[in-house]
Amino acid sequence: MNILIQSLRVTIMCAGWSLCQIALASPGLDSLRYFFSEINTFEAAFGQVVLDESLEEIDDGKGIMKIKRPGLFRWDYESPEAQEIVGDGDRVWIYDVELEQVTVRNQKEALGRTPAILLAGGEDISDNYTIIDIGTQGRFDWVNLIPVNEDNGFTEVRIGFEDNRLRLMELLDNLGQRTRMTFVDLKENKEIPDTAFDFIPPPGVDIIDESS
Repeated sequence: MNILIQSLRVTIMCAGWSLCQIALASPGLDSLRYFFSEINTFEAAFGQVVLDESLEEIDDGKGIMKIKRPGLFRWDYESPEAQEIVGDGDRVWIYDVELEQVTVRNQKEALGRTPAILLAGGEDISDNYTIIDIGTQGRFDWVNLIPVNEDNGFTEVRIGFEDNRLRLMELLDNLGQRTRMTFVDLKENKEIPDTAFDFIPPPGVDIIDESS
């Protein structure tokens, strides 16, 4: 899963939300603040396209995602290959249905390494990312997130909002590959039970435990 970048129009470095709030008015920063401070649950259908360095499509997918802050999420890929990625607050479970294999990782150690954990995190994102306002482009208000930790799986994460609602994510990884994710059928602050984020490995699957 990967990323994309574009030219900067207005740049505002934010050491924390307090700095963002006193900076120049910015629809993108306002939408980012609203999404992480006022949205407690979020559901959407998503589409995903992965591009190589030449912007040639090398993979795609679609599915349904849910998050509940702090720290609960699930992304169910429906095609082309079924996969479940579930964060229960302590561990991240990655279930490859075709391979009949489950990989388990410590969720705290994986913080910031996937868009799922980024969107569901309960911490101030300015602790882990430098936040840059890149203005309005077309219908979308954009912000750029640059990871503070060089060990992060991504070098850049762009988030696009339309009418104050999350619509796009574009991620660039260390190999120059880009992942573009679009979100539709949005549901904000709808009640989601914690049990929606439970994961029990199906009988007979191989389990690779990397959580220790």
